[in-house]
Amino acid sequence: MKRASQISEVINAFSLEPVKHNQMEEFYCDNTMEIRMNDKYSSPMDDIYDLCCRGGDEAVLLLGHKGCGKSTELNRVSLKLEQDGYPVKTMICTEDLDLLKLVYSDLLILMGDALLTIAKEHGCEIEKEILDEIELFWQEATETQTYVDTTESGTETGIKVETPKVLSGLLSVFANIKANLKYNEENRIEYRKKISARSSEWIELLKKIANKIREKTEGKSPILIFEDLDKLNPEDAWEVFYNYAAILSGMSFPVIYTFPIGLSYDTRFATLDSYFVTKTLPMIKISTIDGQIFDAGIAVIKEIVEKRANLHLFEQNVLEELIRKTGGSLRDLFKAIIASATRANRRKAEQISLQDAKYALEMLKTELTRRIELCDYAFLKNIYSGDKETIEDKEILLKMLQASVVLEYNGKRWHNVHPLVIEFLETRGKK
Repeated sequence: MKRASQISEVINAFSLEPVKHNQMEEFYCDNTMEIRMNDKYSSPMDDIYDLCCRGGDEAVLLLGHKGCGKSTELNRVSLKLEQDGYPVKTMICTEDLDLLKLVYSDLLILMGDALLTIAKEHGCEIEKEILDEIELFWQEATETQTYVDTTESGTETGIKVETPKVLSGLLSVFANIKANLKYNEENRIEYRKKISARSSEWIELLKKIANKIREKTEGKSPILIFEDLDKLNPEDAWEVFYNYAAILSGMSFPVIYTFPIGLSYDTRFATLDSYFVTKTLPMIKISTIDGQIFDAGIAVIKEIVEKRANLHLFEQNVLEELIRKTGGSLRDLFKAIIASATRANRRKAEQISLQDAKYALEMLKTELTRRIELCDYAFLKNIYSGDKETIEDKEILLKMLQASVVLEYNGKRWHNVHPLVIEFLETRGKK
């Protein structure tokens, strides 16, 4: 990613990909948390960092709207932990799994792959019997032989084998397992049966690998982060986290799971609080609860944009219009900037005009309003003109949050309708 100094560079500069470790110094904006939380000293991300550093085994559910910056903030936390000597592995679940068919055992399989990867990267020495247990656990489900130890001493209890070579073999097995887990229904079923029937055995193996990693890292626990699970549909999310909360929260090392924010309004969510530490990353508010423009929020979003592009690429007041109409959603803002820049580039213009921005916002408005039905109009009107904190119909609220039609802000957890949806309702006389 390169900071844009001309219109043709804007599209790449505003990629919807999160800011990566090697981009933090140039592109990360580190003063958003006070605006998000409405408190200078509160930060869910600092809370997660502190929890991981305490050396416990807590499991975390991180909630937040799509496009609020969760992935970038998690990358920031993982970078800080790595700089402090903690072994961290982030799993992008959409890359390895089919989210439409995900079950809890899939996550346990990815944990094994992640821990073995960490063990190899840190040069851990692992006893032969532990490696044998892992190999034998999966042997019937795969045709790949990980290693053959022909030395006389190889049969002795507790001996170390050529760990890097063996780990490479095991990781090849897991590469095959992950490919089948995503694309091969028959093999997927077999893997899941194995985990379900022998989950306690597999969790014990994960614990043994984690302990070996701690021996190499001066007692610092491995930390696993699961990205994209907030994209699960509600039914699948409950099937995974509600029915298997004890298992997913029962690892011997910290695990961070992203989780759909709308489900926090379901009565079942209280049960998850007994198993997981729950944290929410709010949106950056650009207006107050009483509808006044919040200049500090707009300023910090402009700072985020300026990290990626020269502000002279926007005609006067155009960026402010884009920020106000996207409600603090960074994903929506970036999509609108990309669409605006694409149009400006085709015009061979040197700046994004107000007309370019209006075109992009109309496209985004159409995308959002396709997610609502006529029967939702009254609910949305009540939020806009009524109580933004106490919303009784949690079922529709969940649906609207999942669709990013209703947005949620800071520590008080108040809500408002997306500005483009408000604009849509106004044109129909429904506001």
